[in-house]
Amino acid sequence: MRIISLKGTSLEITNAIQSYVEEKVEALSKICSSFDPADELRIEIGKVTQHHAKGPFFRAEMLLHLPGKELMASQESEDLYEAIDKVKDQMRRQLSEYKEKLKDRSKKVIRPGKE
Repeated sequence: MRIISLKGTSLEITNAIQSYVEEKVEALSKICSSFDPADELRIEIGKVTQHHAKGPFFRAEMLLHLPGKELMASQESEDLYEAIDKVKDQMRRQLSEYKEKLKDRSKKVIRPGKE
């Protein structure tokens, strides 16, 4: 899995944030290892607003391009790292469902005489 872009909106991407994101993406890349063409991931993290002091104002978004499919996950939270964790979990869930759907399609058995 390749990270095409890591974008910060109203937020500077530090080395700590970048390494944390790469660590979380590494867990996703294990699930995506079976896809032949290189899959591309775009990540956007940042603040939703500058003037609020309470509430979920950190946002993390992932957009994953797979062969024949595009998956998108988005989460908001009060903590930036929590938002990254939540969006990774949501993307992992979507990837697992997509892989399961592909397995089910390949296992479909055609009954004799019902072609």
